[in-house]
Amino acid sequence: MRTVFSLILSIALLSASGAFAQKIALEGPKGFDQPTAGIATGKIDSIAYPSKTVGTVRKALVYTPPGYSKKKKYPVLYLLHGIGGDEKEWLKGGHPEVILDNLYAASKLKPMLVVMPNGRALKDDRAVGNIYSPEKVAGFANFEQDLLTDLIPYVEKHYPALTNRESRALAGLSMGGGQSLDFGLGNLDKFAWVGGFSSAPNTKLPEVLVPDPARAKKLLKLLWISCGDADGLLPISQRTHDYLYQHDVPHVYYIEPGGHDFKVWKNGLYMFSQFLFKPVDVASLSTYTVLGAPAATNVRNAKYPQMLPDNRAVFRLKAPDAQRVQIDLVRKYDLTKDAEGYWTTTTDTLSEGLHYYSLLLDGLPVADPASDTFYGMGRMASGIEVPSRNSGFYALRDVPHGEVRVRKFYSAVTNTWRQFYVYTPAGYEASGTTKYPVLYLLHGGGEDETGWAKQGKTDLIMDNLIADKKAKPMLIVMLDGNMGGPAGLAGFGEATLKKFEDELKKTVMPVVESNYRVAPGPQNRALAGLSMGGIQTLYAGLRNTDMFEYLGVFSSGYFSNNAQMSDPQYAFMKANTSTINTNLKQLWLSMGGPTDIAYANNKVMRAKMDEMGIKYAYSEYPGGHTWPVWRHDLYLFAQKLF
Repeated sequence: MRTVFSLILSIALLSASGAFAQKIALEGPKGFDQPTAGIATGKIDSIAYPSKTVGTVRKALVYTPPGYSKKKKYPVLYLLHGIGGDEKEWLKGGHPEVILDNLYAASKLKPMLVVMPNGRALKDDRAVGNIYSPEKVAGFANFEQDLLTDLIPYVEKHYPALTNRESRALAGLSMGGGQSLDFGLGNLDKFAWVGGFSSAPNTKLPEVLVPDPARAKKLLKLLWISCGDADGLLPISQRTHDYLYQHDVPHVYYIEPGGHDFKVWKNGLYMFSQFLFKPVDVASLSTYTVLGAPAATNVRNAKYPQMLPDNRAVFRLKAPDAQRVQIDLVRKYDLTKDAEGYWTTTTDTLSEGLHYYSLLLDGLPVADPASDTFYGMGRMASGIEVPSRNSGFYALRDVPHGEVRVRKFYSAVTNTWRQFYVYTPAGYEASGTTKYPVLYLLHGGGEDETGWAKQGKTDLIMDNLIADKKAKPMLIVMLDGNMGGPAGLAGFGEATLKKFEDELKKTVMPVVESNYRVAPGPQNRALAGLSMGGIQTLYAGLRNTDMFEYLGVFSSGYFSNNAQMSDPQYAFMKANTSTINTNLKQLWLSMGGPTDIAYANNKVMRAKMDEMGIKYAYSEYPGGHTWPVWRHDLYLFAQKLF
């Protein structure tokens, strides 16, 4: 059996000789943590070192590799335990010497020393009594000083250890995982290799861990973050990964089946150790994971869909009686059924931002019960949020937060009950008689008033802008621009645009101004919209520059192939150019780059505006006709208002 294990190792793993460390299987093969007969083994030493930090002599274990020689110099991995352990926890629970011996036998490791210290830097460093007491927990923070000023110098004096930062690694499990991230990332002049396995809540907030992403990116050889998918501490690893992804700091984010236990941590050591002290292929790091993380748009406790670190999505659902299951993400993906009735597929890498999708069960499009739903395809559809590197401006931060409210009203224009959403900034209720300017904000075709409130992240964008003093506190009224009649372009024309203008002026604005503390006058009003809402903004805004001094047109423009609708609008602009230029403080046009489906329309419209002498500002943000673009449009436009 042991001979078979050696053969499995040889087949499963590629030779490290002259190869990148990243040519590694995605998880340990069966038996990777079991002793193998007939192979060379390392040795475990117990050391005692004087600690000036603690004022006592402290203990640690040192693993020396097979063939160890004092005539050679070795890099060093410092391997830390959890809150309930000590220097022997890894030895008792994980047997790292067995894992490492097997890897050396398969020629998968760079020879290294492994030091296992007691991470509780107290005179009484036993794991006894209330291990969660403030004094005991403080000992784990104190260990940073003990590690840097006492243990590392001792090891480098008494063992043939390489002393440069590129030859030091720091990793640990649970509390030790938090220590490794805190101390390793906080001392990049000392460590180039850092790993956190199931890192505990002692892990600092990511913006504290990595305050200078560019420096971390430059100095780190490898940053490893791993956790079991059933571990209650997974959110700690997830928030760290999210920050690193947003700030483009290369790292491994490794999720595997399991909880908070040595099954996970042993596999973490098996995987992480193979990367150490070898050339690093940064481009491949996002491929090293067994599972993905639940998408941010999943309903509570739903494990699927999952996002892999390279932005592929994994879908899995149970439908034992279905004959065919697909995911409709514009492109259709076929799912494969297993013996238990679960259907699974993995997509290609998806573009950033929100994607509407449907399940197709034997051809019937239905919403995924595991995902949040959005009104976005002319009907309720599921949505999956694909992580974006430039999402910090709508991240949930510890800043004062406003509220999004719903206001119902009766429209004499449509003769129906309707509603809008309104964002009120933080402090609105407590601000007494203070009056606020208003931005009226419009969605696109196939969407409704919920679009900017849900898909658009309006509240988070504004909370962060106002907290950073980049935008003035304002009300944002998110309207329903659907005016009845046929859906799509067939129901969109002069009559529909006029109906929208009438409802805005005759119903919506009076409701807003009679129920909220609104600053009067055109200087305190703005109108903006995306796609269909952009055309509504052009129509109602340019005709009422005595009411609005700020207009924002996102991913839109009059149709270049519909002269019957567009020509009268250009005629109006030409006849009123002077008034438009005089009254408007800002006519802001933006597009999602050449891949935006409205790009050509906007380009033609800008050329006509140039001929007429209409003043405008133009902005492009790559991303096409998508919510990441429109969120960024709101982020920029709001800073120009009032």
